[in-house]
Amino acid sequence: MQAQIEWPVKRRELHNHHMDSTVWNDFVFRDDDIVIGTYAKSGTTWLQQIVGQLLFRGDEDVPVADLSPWVDLRAPPKAEKLAMIEAQTNRRFLKTHLPVDALVFSPKAKYLYVARDGRDVVWSFHNHWVNASDFLYEMVNDTPGLVGPPMPRLSENVHDVWREWIENDGAPFWAYWENIRSWWDIRDLPNVKLLHFSHLKADLEGQMRAIADFLEIAIEEELWPVLLEHCSFDYMKINGDKAAPLGGMPWEGGGKTFINKGVNGRWRDILTQEECEEYERRAREELGESCAHWLKTGEGA
Repeated sequence: MQAQIEWPVKRRELHNHHMDSTVWNDFVFRDDDIVIGTYAKSGTTWLQQIVGQLLFRGDEDVPVADLSPWVDLRAPPKAEKLAMIEAQTNRRFLKTHLPVDALVFSPKAKYLYVARDGRDVVWSFHNHWVNASDFLYEMVNDTPGLVGPPMPRLSENVHDVWREWIENDGAPFWAYWENIRSWWDIRDLPNVKLLHFSHLKADLEGQMRAIADFLEIAIEEELWPVLLEHCSFDYMKINGDKAAPLGGMPWEGGGKTFINKGVNGRWRDILTQEECEEYERRAREELGESCAHWLKTGEGA
């Protein structure tokens, strides 16, 4: 007799300068919805591009940022955002940065979660915010509904940002370890697939084919060269304004700044051996050996 599946249940709300988890409370799922989850700066936009290209079969003009909104972002207002999503007639692919216990979960939707080593996450976050325009700070700090402290201006010194992030579990953004842990804990559900940034880098075609199979999207062989080109870093960098939110307007330099380097390990020349050991020890304590190993290497999910 097959064991009954215990589906995740929402247990709390999460509010900060970026997020309002209550948006999901009024969201009406469709059975074929796709939800893309990450902590942030972990390959989110890349995965959105991949899914968009699979769904629209290599169309060069897929407005990924418009079609795949960040549902739990505080702006635009909830009613406006939900109406925009409801109006979509295509198969929807949506984005969240919530941990599972703050998310309304559908047993019929498909969930893709991509993770990245926390050190790489911080370096990417640093680029994201030191190049942010005043408009982006105003959007997260000055729009109605802010709960908690505002998003502060980041130091130009990435090491300073690292120390705050590791010492205060994700500050000034949001908690890192609980996000990773919550998705790892549901990795065996039939509608959840865990991915890793390093695997996307190492074998984009293999990963895209696996994603297509998971999402039950049949792709003709002759389309794969186009799909792979459109999901390459070089292509996304050149066409960054199509993938970046609001056409790249919130960042100095536009979408080409938002789509930055797409590389790992920039922390190696800055963090000391002791700091790296501190991070890896913390990962094991927070996540356990298996999850910490997966987060570092992509192996074992």
